[in-house]
Amino acid sequence: MPAKKKSTSSGKAKQQDNQLSASSSTQDLVGSGLVTPGSPTLEGNFEGPPTKLADSSYLQGSDPEISGDGTDVIKSDGYLEDHRAYFGQRFAHFKRWVRDIELNEGGIDKFSRGYENFGLHVTDEGVRYREWAPGAREASLVGDFNGWDVGANPLTRNEYGVWETVVPNTASGEVAIAHGSHIKVTFVTDKGERVYRLPAWSRYVTQDLNKSPIYESVFYNPPHKYEFKHKRLVPPADLRIYEAHVGISSPEARVATFKEFTQNVLPMISDLGYNAVQLMAVMEHAYYASFGYQVTSFFAPSSRYGEPDDLRELVDTAHSLGIVVFLDVVHSHACNNVEDGLNQFDGTDHCYFHEGGRGRHELWNSRLFNYGHHEVTRFLLSNLRYWIEEFGFDGFRFDGVTSMMYKHHGIAYGFSGHYNEYFGGNTDEEAVVYLMLANYMCHKLYPGFVTIAEDVSGMPAMCRSVQEGGVGFDYRLTMSVPDMWIKLLKESKDEEWSMDHIAHQLTNRRYQERAITYCESHDQALVGDKTLAFWMMDKEMYTNMSDQTDLTPVIERGMALHKMIRLVTCGLGGEGYLTFEGNEFGHPEWLDFPREGNGSSFHYARRQFNLVKDEMLRYKYLYRFDKAMMHLEQQHKWLSAHDQWVTLKHEGDKVLAFERGGLVWIFNFHPTTSYTDYRVGAGWAGKYMVALSTDDHEFLGQGRIDHSTEHFSTPMEWNGRPNYIQVYLPARTAVVLRHSE
Repeated sequence: MPAKKKSTSSGKAKQQDNQLSASSSTQDLVGSGLVTPGSPTLEGNFEGPPTKLADSSYLQGSDPEISGDGTDVIKSDGYLEDHRAYFGQRFAHFKRWVRDIELNEGGIDKFSRGYENFGLHVTDEGVRYREWAPGAREASLVGDFNGWDVGANPLTRNEYGVWETVVPNTASGEVAIAHGSHIKVTFVTDKGERVYRLPAWSRYVTQDLNKSPIYESVFYNPPHKYEFKHKRLVPPADLRIYEAHVGISSPEARVATFKEFTQNVLPMISDLGYNAVQLMAVMEHAYYASFGYQVTSFFAPSSRYGEPDDLRELVDTAHSLGIVVFLDVVHSHACNNVEDGLNQFDGTDHCYFHEGGRGRHELWNSRLFNYGHHEVTRFLLSNLRYWIEEFGFDGFRFDGVTSMMYKHHGIAYGFSGHYNEYFGGNTDEEAVVYLMLANYMCHKLYPGFVTIAEDVSGMPAMCRSVQEGGVGFDYRLTMSVPDMWIKLLKESKDEEWSMDHIAHQLTNRRYQERAITYCESHDQALVGDKTLAFWMMDKEMYTNMSDQTDLTPVIERGMALHKMIRLVTCGLGGEGYLTFEGNEFGHPEWLDFPREGNGSSFHYARRQFNLVKDEMLRYKYLYRFDKAMMHLEQQHKWLSAHDQWVTLKHEGDKVLAFERGGLVWIFNFHPTTSYTDYRVGAGWAGKYMVALSTDDHEFLGQGRIDHSTEHFSTPMEWNGRPNYIQVYLPARTAVVLRHSE
């Protein structure tokens, strides 16, 4: 199986134990060439809360938005009181970072624009190149432009490890490095060895398998850069996210492109009613089968899909359709590659990473960032700014957050929910504070920007604001929900499903912390696992998905539960909803990228959107239902509603009912029993009409729910509600009712 993260707590991240010292912080800042010697330094104990008057005075000058002590999160969760000192210490650590950046860099805005100073830039004098490589003894810029002559364009080093050179324009005033030409930086290491590397801030890297599997850095300076026609969007409160991988977004057995995604997939996403697309595997990764989670060039969009301007066009087009675009960010680790990655960049083991075992994730064979280092933090924060400023992304999904935040990386560790697991010696404070800085920067500079954490640990205050003392994410993924559905389908008969268990799992999220819920994401589609559709219908998907074949019990059950599972998850499971491309219409089979183990086949590395377009096939029914569900949410906005009341969990009848978004939701999960005049509690008096039914003919149902039926409430308490209504509930059917008057 490819080296790819799983949706478990054993994701890819690192531990850091060293704290940033005042002296090293200032040296790194001066070394960058962006501040001058003699800048103020941090006094006192950097590792803990202020212990000297100088510390308190220093921190008081920070941004007034973070003037508190980081313990406001305790007000809504009394169980955090025992950890008040921890939150104070963590917040002080965070504020020291902010204050240090303010005094020495001019603020986080300037600090996070490292991509404007490092890497290659065209100036009036020529192409300026700057790189941080403190472990190197010599450095030169080489490439097609100078015949790869290591003596032609040497770099000069300041005492802090920042190298710089300018390649002058030609005599006629032209840029000396041609657009599209290959370049590298070469270092002489401390051991006297000459090594060649791709510039760490490379914006475009390509691979020619006819020559070598190693990527080459390309000087990207097109004569006409893409000009955005539409502004970035502020993501809505009711997020309906379509998770997608550009490369697999074609029925053909090959790598699809940004342009094809723009032309073919974005219109479909808009038609379905999703208002956000989350793009995976955009940052360049040498190994395609890693699903994008082994990043080699953090500032380069993957050239497999086209040029950087093609990605800009994709984002711009999405914005024109009212769709916000999120980027899957991998800052939890980096690919182990040396020649075309960051590993051993300057010849040392520890340039961007911790040295030794602490800098390696052995399970994923990858390198772990040293978040406590000033220049590493500049690199990562600037990376976030780059994707926003240069490409217009509206939000980030941070991958591998669980294993980032803990020294054990979550490997072979089960979280019980005890608070000592989060705020004791297991927590990697440098990683947590980096995440606080990242969230603080994104939200301060881009109001309304969305950040999502892939976290299975359930850390309290993860999705509370940094100002309150939280980590600052807007949402976390409800990673236990898809596990619940798979477990039910694998281990329990339909008549054994517990309504209380389903309701508990869907509502088990922390107060005042929002969550993105889903039935299945890319993890459930990977080889070695099965999608929900495949778990339920399996081999009959090959023989009985045509309208010309019998509607077998297996297909009928699978289609019915596919709709019900999605509807109850979207209705009750969180404050946002996500699907992985193709799963909305029950995509058959699994997802497997070309690799040695499958003969480098693309057969399973594609999405067969053609199945939906074939009117002879039954996939169209699931597509129609997903579209109806998304458009109903667009109308009633239950994901951002605050009224949620589970009214009924009847284990014998297998009926689950709840209210949310001004709607009454009723699910009959019983495989064989239908109910007439079934009584359900209702919060509002008056008339109710059918808003959506899974049993409609257009969704391959039996059409047993009459949409013209008027349901009038009776003023009598039922299920803890002041009124009740009576409805017809066919077996394996869900109905959503709207209060009409």
